[in-house]
Amino acid sequence: MTGNIKFRPLKARDWEAVSKIYRQGIETGIATFEQAVPDWKGWNKSHMKSCRLIAEVDNEIAGWGALTAVSSRCVYAGVAEVSVYVSKDHRGQKIGSKLLEQLIQASEKEGIWTLEAGIIPENKSSIKIHEVLGFRKIGYREKIGRLNGKWQDTVLYERRSKIVGKD
Repeated sequence: MTGNIKFRPLKARDWEAVSKIYRQGIETGIATFEQAVPDWKGWNKSHMKSCRLIAEVDNEIAGWGALTAVSSRCVYAGVAEVSVYVSKDHRGQKIGSKLLEQLIQASEKEGIWTLEAGIIPENKSSIKIHEVLGFRKIGYREKIGRLNGKWQDTVLYERRSKIVGKD
């Protein structure tokens, strides 16, 4: 069972553990379309500088979450895509939902009004976590990408902040 979970900002020094967890997600075949873990420079460039979190259990990195801007256009400045990954040794212990909860709070502090998630339909645990935390299904993208040589759909989820952008 999970010990004491602590959350903190993700730093460059965490990359070795973060990339290992990312690789484990890739290996599930249902977490991402990525087939290889990028290097730190590539990952760092593609993710927002804020809203990068680490979940630690007993001083071990158990998971990470981060946001990616959906567009560089200013009209979409408050819209971001969510990524949450949990190490295989810590799955099933509510770390993913707690990380996503922390990421939601961090995003609202940064003025993000909408979070998006594109989830491979077979990733039932991710779908459940998102739904429990207020994401609603808004549709799907048919055959949006190839994964291991097979066309794959994604289910689209969205969470609109009840705090940011209420007017």
